Amino acid sequence: MSTTSDADPGRGWNYGSADTTEWLEWGGGGARAKVLASGDGYHVAIVDAEPGYSGTPHVHDHAEMLHVLSGTVVTNGVTMQAGDAYVAEAGSEHLEFSTATGATYLSIFRI
Repeated sequence: MSTTSDADPGRGWNYGSADTTEWLEWGGGGARAKVLASGDGYHVAIVDAEPGYSGTPHVHDHAEMLHVLSGTVVTNGVTMQAGDAYVAEAGSEHLEFSTATGATYLSIFRI
């Protein structure tokens, strides 16, 4: 099969696999993450937080998205469970983030 295009179909794409990505310490301890892919300054990570994990308060410089895969998290007074998600807009304050049960979630963020 021949093609008339010189375009690289993989150009501009960054793929990752949870099976081959190493775990990293996350959020000052009590959680670990696999950063699966990155592009345009954004990162996609799967995070595994231990029971009792608590994040530090911060202001979002950029939008942040989260989807709970298992367990429960409490963020700014809202209890979220598997299937729930949020989008925090740039400039929003993240005053509380914790899990009493432990949780696994997908996070999309920009540093």
